[in-house]
Amino acid sequence: MYRQMEKTSEAITARVRALRKRANLSMDDMARALGYKGASSFQRYENPELYTGGYLKRDLVAAIETAVLDKGDPPIASHEIWELAGPEFVPPPLAGPANARLGELIETQSRKIPVYGHAVGGVDGEFLMNGERLDEILSPPTLNQTAGAYAVFVAGDSMEPRYFDGETAYVDPMRRPRKGDFVVAQVQNEEYGPILAYVKRFVSRNSAELVLAQYNPQKTIAFRNDAVQSVHVIVMGGAS
Repeated sequence: MYRQMEKTSEAITARVRALRKRANLSMDDMARALGYKGASSFQRYENPELYTGGYLKRDLVAAIETAVLDKGDPPIASHEIWELAGPEFVPPPLAGPANARLGELIETQSRKIPVYGHAVGGVDGEFLMNGERLDEILSPPTLNQTAGAYAVFVAGDSMEPRYFDGETAYVDPMRRPRKGDFVVAQVQNEEYGPILAYVKRFVSRNSAELVLAQYNPQKTIAFRNDAVQSVHVIVMGGAS
């Protein structure tokens, strides 16, 4: 999994560098266009040794789109830019003006979904899941037609380097979890206790227990199956 993230980061940094050069922008020009003071704040996005975060956050990609769209030879197209945010943000061609930005089309065709979570996580990154909405955000295209889709704010560093504290994780409650999937598991450990949510990797589930894995520190966690309220699949991560 770590090697896959490395490959993604290498591809992303190479694409950012190629787009900037094709747009005929210096590193300083690009940095200022993105709101940074200078090249030193931007250069990590072109260096795979400095940037290891995988796909870029959506707000950063939107800023890159503003900086380089239609520049270069051939002119840079929106879909080339939005590949930086991951395949979920590159839907099939959308209806709209020929020169409309893909980011704008995504926003106009997306619905809003609720965000759940808690600012402080427990020892294993668990957080209170009591149905209270912390926010509403635009759904990624892949979840636009999914009933009950929602997002959570990740709490703590237990799943780094895959999910970071404060990151948004988008959830498909209709998809059946398979071994290796990242999931949000809701568990009520005590009969009248609170429902806690865990962002982990799915290992297995049977009539006796649910087994999840975490990265930091590496370990597995088992819950009684009768205490498990739900196990929903995370389909992607997003901006913090």
